[in-house]
Amino acid sequence: MIRFYLNGQYKQVTDLNPNTTVLKYLRLHEKQTDTKEGCASGDCGACTIMAQRLPAHDADQSTQAPFYTLNACITLLSLMDGHHLMTAAYIADNPANHPDRALLHPAQQAMVDCHGSQCGFCTPGFVMTLASTYENQRLQVAAGLASDDLSYNDIVAAISGNLCRCTGYRPIIDAGLAMGKIGKQRDAEQIIAKDLTIKLATDAMANGKNGATNTSKTITQASRKLFIPQSVDELNQVLAEYPNATIWAGGTDLGLSVAQHLVDHEVIVQLSAVEALKTWSLQDLHQHTDEKYRVNADKVNSDKVNSEMKSAVPSLILGAGMSYKQLLPVLEEYFPSFAHLFERIASPQIRNMGTIGGNVANASPIGDLPPVLLALDAQIHLRHCEAIDGSEADKGDYIDEIIPLQAFFLDYKQTKLRAGSYIVALHIPLMQDHQHLYIHKISKRYEDDISACLLAARIDLSADGLTIKNAKFGLGGMAAIPLLAINCQEMLIGQSVEVASFEAAAQRLALDVSPMTDVRASREYRMHVVQRLLIKCGKQLVADIQPASA
Repeated sequence: MIRFYLNGQYKQVTDLNPNTTVLKYLRLHEKQTDTKEGCASGDCGACTIMAQRLPAHDADQSTQAPFYTLNACITLLSLMDGHHLMTAAYIADNPANHPDRALLHPAQQAMVDCHGSQCGFCTPGFVMTLASTYENQRLQVAAGLASDDLSYNDIVAAISGNLCRCTGYRPIIDAGLAMGKIGKQRDAEQIIAKDLTIKLATDAMANGKNGATNTSKTITQASRKLFIPQSVDELNQVLAEYPNATIWAGGTDLGLSVAQHLVDHEVIVQLSAVEALKTWSLQDLHQHTDEKYRVNADKVNSDKVNSEMKSAVPSLILGAGMSYKQLLPVLEEYFPSFAHLFERIASPQIRNMGTIGGNVANASPIGDLPPVLLALDAQIHLRHCEAIDGSEADKGDYIDEIIPLQAFFLDYKQTKLRAGSYIVALHIPLMQDHQHLYIHKISKRYEDDISACLLAARIDLSADGLTIKNAKFGLGGMAAIPLLAINCQEMLIGQSVEVASFEAAAQRLALDVSPMTDVRASREYRMHVVQRLLIKCGKQLVADIQPASA
């Protein structure tokens, strides 16, 4: 059973196909047709709705920004357990349900005033994105965490996941900039609008009278089952019993299997309630002493890996269930170059739902995170709940292993994950003073687009800053799996910090990869671009160290 609110009304769902998306539920079960179906892939934003985590489910504790948007077309309804869902029809204050008597939300009124609606198909999605931005901004201003006015860049970033097929972005951006003025005018006139920070029955939702409890949650229909384990122990037990279940985190890619390919998953294990997978910490890898816990480099230079772990610098441990939104402030503190890439990854709707573990487990050759993680010498923490050395695991038993990330990817869409396995965390050694990180993504659109190719370069310098001690080049979009450019790296070791060193290394790229030609780019283009990006990294490095060596 799952429980949530929809447009202020309490809902309780038991008998439902676990593969049901939010969009399908809204349109077919609730007849809430103001939410539109567009691309069915999470790209166009026509299906955007706004959600609020209720108190007992505020996993990221974003009390100053409780509203977020999501693509209803690829989001399972079960992910909304413990949430309040809002559509465009709800955010206006319209108790009489009469169009001429409604007090429109500032986002809606601004769209009317600025002529932001053209054909109207995309309008509900834009309205929900703008409304979420407006509401969060008001709360942050009230808390002293933001300035009064949203900027042009704020609005453009907010609507980057919404597509206007009529190419009418200018009036939509104007509407976004006008929302604040409308809100201030209403405040001055003491016009009381609907409070979207839901108060109804949240205490009941929190204490379990009408809401979530700590007991196991399931949805079943015929032979189909969905489990929502509430703890790591419960997750381990479910996977031991159903090792072939589909593991579902944010589902921003897996959701396409339901929305576009009409796959009817028989058993789904949803990770949204396992809070332990959404935490992060700083620690040394060698601190793990549990007898169930082992490190297995799996024939990938195991002596080197074990040696590195004994003397490991502190590592950032990122839970696999952390969303992009949750990751961003952590990376801004410890890996600012990595955090900067997030402006180029997907859309706000996708970043609100997608997880680091899902991105890595997806094993896409054009995934944005793996090349950077490879360049940073990341290791991946796996847990196997079914088979241990060929024998069946006891219920709730498991074995953990940490392996270098480059050992995780085996072939196209093939990884070290097996039946009953999942990713616990990613371990990233912290950058040291002598290390430099550069990341370049090439895509047809700047925002919300898939990579044609991606290069992440980490360069380690000697103490005097004149010699390259080590180098790691993570490549995306260049092969069947994300990988390191080993020959290019080796060419740089021991070389002086000069652009010529990187030019020589770039010439060895063909020894590392033979990219394919597809709709995004030709083989020749990819090879040429990444070679130029390697040289660009060299120029950036020279420029960065010049003041120190001058």
